[in-house]
Amino acid sequence: MLAITHHRDYKKYDLGMDHPLIGDKPEKTIEFFKEKNILSYADLFEPQKAAEKDISTVHDRDYIQLVKHLSRTGGMLALDTPAPKGIYEAAALACGGSILAAEKLYTGYNYSMNTLGGFHHASRRNSSGFCFFNDIAVSIEHIRGEKKTRRFLIIDLDVHHGNGTQDIYYNDPSVLNISFHQDGRTLYPGSGFIHEIGEGDGKGFTVNMPFLPGTGNESYFYAFEEIVPILVEEFKPQLIIYQAGVDTHHSDPLAEINLTLLFYFNIAGKIKKLAKESCNKLLILLGGGYNSISSIKAYYNIAAALVDKKPLFEEEIKDPNLGKTKKKVKELKKILDPFWGFKR
Repeated sequence: MLAITHHRDYKKYDLGMDHPLIGDKPEKTIEFFKEKNILSYADLFEPQKAAEKDISTVHDRDYIQLVKHLSRTGGMLALDTPAPKGIYEAAALACGGSILAAEKLYTGYNYSMNTLGGFHHASRRNSSGFCFFNDIAVSIEHIRGEKKTRRFLIIDLDVHHGNGTQDIYYNDPSVLNISFHQDGRTLYPGSGFIHEIGEGDGKGFTVNMPFLPGTGNESYFYAFEEIVPILVEEFKPQLIIYQAGVDTHHSDPLAEINLTLLFYFNIAGKIKKLAKESCNKLLILLGGGYNSISSIKAYYNIAAALVDKKPLFEEEIKDPNLGKTKKKVKELKKILDPFWGFKR
């Protein structure tokens, strides 16, 4: 059974009609899930706002106060991130949804999903990229404090590199952070290169796989199979977090990766299998996606894989970059081999 966290007030996480992030997508996602009968195979839960003490396990006090101030007055957090009045409450509610979804994995559910999450550009002391609080990290730290869970695996497939999450856990060997994203030379935030592997005790626990613009399904599947299963086997995670950004879809207006709807069904199935074989706890956070129609269909395909329903299809797109991807994967494995057993 799948647990889904959702709140009607998720619509208040809205950065304006002229902004790519419009707040109605979570509600439209739930309506589509109802229409396609996903909710017959899932339990729906309504979260509360995350307490400031939970948010402060990740974010600096002065930064939290800045977001609160902007929430009262309105303003700009960053050049690309307007801060409308009430945004503190909206961002805290999104964090609450991810916390509740994570908690459900300890009450008999093997898979859980938050319809508004994956805010991976938020770092401890600053943010941009439409993010205010990093719900991925907030949910990890909540579970770390409440349960005996000590090893967390993040699989971040959003088209943008999760620079905030990377910054938070760059020295932390208890969190293995894997990010697949469009090459930072061609897309915000301009980071996530293969040599960025962590520092200190966390060296080897940050894994970045950048893809060239125009890359399609074949490259992503190849890289995933070559890299992720070995890491899961050796790291032995106790909780897997899938940042399910779908702005990698070919129709997304903010990026240039050419994945199709079937990719999201198949990759969710692969991640589900890895979770089942390791910890049987998978938290899915529905992240970026700025073509509302295709994003909601992609979210459906992710949910369909979790509850064993048939996927939605569309015409496949030829991948021109498989050869270049194979070379990049080989290079990445060579960098990671001192830490993980890629030469087996």
